[in-house]
Amino acid sequence: MQIAFAFKRLAFWLLPALAGPTIVLAQPAPASGLQVTTVNGIVQGTLEKSGVRSFKGIPYGAPPVGVLRWKAPQPVVSWTGVRTCDHFGPRAMQPPIYSDMVFRSDGMSEDCLYLNVWVPAAFGSGSGSGSGSGAASTSAGSLPVLVYFYGGGFVAGDGSEPRYDGESMATKGIIALTVNYRLGIFGLFAHPELTRESPDHASGNYGLMDQAAALRWVQNNIAAFGGDPRRVTIAGESAGSTSVSALMASPVSKDLFAGAIGESGSLMGTLPPMPLSEAEEGGVEFSKAVGAASLADLRAMAADKLMEAAGKFGHFRFPMTIDGYFFPRPPRAIFEAGGQAHVPLLVGWNSAEGDWHGILDGSSPTLANYSAAVRKLYGASADTVLGLYHAADDASVAAVATALAGDRFIGFSTWRWANLQGRTGGQPVYRYFYERPRPATVAGGPAATGASHSSEIEYVLGNLPGNKVYAWTADDFSVSATFQGYFVNFIKTGDPNGHGLPKWPAANAGGKVSVQHINVKTHSEPERHRDRYEWMDKR
Repeated sequence: MQIAFAFKRLAFWLLPALAGPTIVLAQPAPASGLQVTTVNGIVQGTLEKSGVRSFKGIPYGAPPVGVLRWKAPQPVVSWTGVRTCDHFGPRAMQPPIYSDMVFRSDGMSEDCLYLNVWVPAAFGSGSGSGSGSGAASTSAGSLPVLVYFYGGGFVAGDGSEPRYDGESMATKGIIALTVNYRLGIFGLFAHPELTRESPDHASGNYGLMDQAAALRWVQNNIAAFGGDPRRVTIAGESAGSTSVSALMASPVSKDLFAGAIGESGSLMGTLPPMPLSEAEEGGVEFSKAVGAASLADLRAMAADKLMEAAGKFGHFRFPMTIDGYFFPRPPRAIFEAGGQAHVPLLVGWNSAEGDWHGILDGSSPTLANYSAAVRKLYGASADTVLGLYHAADDASVAAVATALAGDRFIGFSTWRWANLQGRTGGQPVYRYFYERPRPATVAGGPAATGASHSSEIEYVLGNLPGNKVYAWTADDFSVSATFQGYFVNFIKTGDPNGHGLPKWPAANAGGKVSVQHINVKTHSEPERHRDRYEWMDKR
C-alpha cells in the first residue's frame, strides 16, 4: 500500500529538527539488542523471559499540560543519551469506573502520551537497533505491526492492562504496540474558544488526534525496531474498536495503516459524534457549571479537580465532534460514499454484549414482562421488534432479550460498519460472532452463560495466563489458539485463513453473507437475523 500522508503539518512531524530543544539523559550501560534509535533519540528496553524485547513508556507526544491542554498533540522534545523505557508511562486521567481494569502504569497524569512496543526475539539491526543475544536476525523493516487501542468508553482504560500485553503477539512474529490516549473531558472537550484558537478551526477529538499521532510515530520509527510501516494493522475493543472505525473515516489518519480489526463497536451507532456547534454548547454549559469565565480559567484548573467536576457533570457528556477537520462529514456519510480507508477489515461482536436484565428492568423473564418492556421501549414499533426478536415461550425470553440488549448496545453499530465497509471499502471484510463463555472463576463463581462484552480480549491476544480470576480450561486455550491464529494471519497477510484453522470466508465475497462463529467448534455459517439489522439501519 502506498502511504499518502493527507494531513496539513506533515513536515512538523517528520523533521526532528523541528521538535524543539533537546533533553540530555543519563547514559546507562549498553545492552545487546535492547537499544533502538528513534527519531527523537535512543531508547533502551527490557529482555522478557520469552526473548521478546519490550520498550515501555516511549513518548510519542509532548505532555498535553498547561497551555497544551486541549490542543492537538505536539512533537516530542528530543533527547541525547539513552532513555530507559523499562516501565509503563502514566495512564490518562480517569475515575475508577470499571472493576475489571488492572493497571501496571506509572500512576495517573495528564502527561500520558506514551506507547509500548513488544518486538519479536529475532529482529534485524534496523536503524540503530541491535540483533540481540545470538537469535537469528530478521531483515530490518520486514515485520508486520499491530497497534492496539484499549476500550473503556473513552473515559477509562490504559495500554498497561495485562489483557492487552503484546508479548504473546510478539512471539508470533509481530511487533505489537499499545497506545495511551486522552480520555473524558481531557480528550473530547469542545468549546467555542478552543475552536477559535485552533489552526484547523476545530475542537474536541483530542483523544482521536492522539491515536493518529501515535500512528505517525509508527510510520516514522517502526523500521528501527524491524517493522514494516506498510504493514500496520490497527485494532481495538469497544471504545478501541470505535476508534478504529473513526481512524478509518478520518482524512487525518486513514492512510496510516494497511488493515483494521474491530472488536465490538463502531462510531456509527456507539457513542456517535455530534455537530461541533452542539458540542460547543455543552462545553459552555460545563464552563458555567464550574464557574470558569474563560478558557484560561479552565486550563488553570488542577487536573484532578477538572476530572471530578466532569464526573459530576456526566462521564459521557463529552462526545466526539463532526469538527470539519478530523471528521469533515458525518462518518456514516463518509463510509456510504466510500471515502474511508480501503483496507481489509476483520470485525465482529460477542453473543452476550448486553444482558436481558437491561431490557426487562428488574422484571422476571416471562413473555408478558418481555412484551410489556418492548412496548415501553419502542412504542408504535413494538410489534415489529417483537416479531424480529421473537420469544416463543417463557423459557426463551432470556436469550432473546439478551440478543436485543446486545444489539441495542453495540452489535448493530458493528454490523453497520461491517456492512458499509463490505459495500464501499473495496477490500475483504471478515465477520465473526464470538460465543465462548468465560469459565468458572478460581474462587468458585459460576461460568458465564454467553460471551460477555470484552471477554474475548485475553483470547485473541493470547493473554489467558495473565488473568488469574478465571479457572481456564483446555477448551479455553484451544479457543484462544484458534482466535489468536486468525488475528496473527490477518495482521501478517490481510487474510485470517491459514494452516490448521477452519476456513473463514470473506463476508462480502458474493452471495450470502458468511459469519465465522468462534467457539470450541469454530465454523462458518450464513448470516443470521439480517432482517433485524436492516430494520435498525432504516430507523
